[in-house]
Amino acid sequence: MSDHLHEVDLLIESLRKDYPSEINSFLTFKAKAEAGPALSRREKELINVGLSVAAQCSWCISLHVKGAHDAGATRDEIMEAGFMAVVMHGGPALMYLIELTRELDSLGSPPPAAPGHA
Repeated sequence: MSDHLHEVDLLIESLRKDYPSEINSFLTFKAKAEAGPALSRREKELINVGLSVAAQCSWCISLHVKGAHDAGATRDEIMEAGFMAVVMHGGPALMYLIELTRELDSLGSPPPAAPGHA
């Protein structure tokens, strides 16, 4: 995990040198978005853990697991946030089977005669 966190630090440092306008705009937005009072830091980090898993971003996972842990989230809370990402990442993919089957139907491809037959 520390390698990912170090890599993020190096990236931000490099971008501040080479692309200050772009990275500073992003970091300002991030700070303002994170400053909202409705959710606690712990809750925000748990949301970010789930989003990091759904986005399949190793660096984001490292950053936000540490953030959630540092904000007082338990291992079980962090794992549950990860499982919610799996549910949502899997669920939307399942919904695209509607389009897939619709396309197959439009091509005249018949459904299987019985469940389990390819």
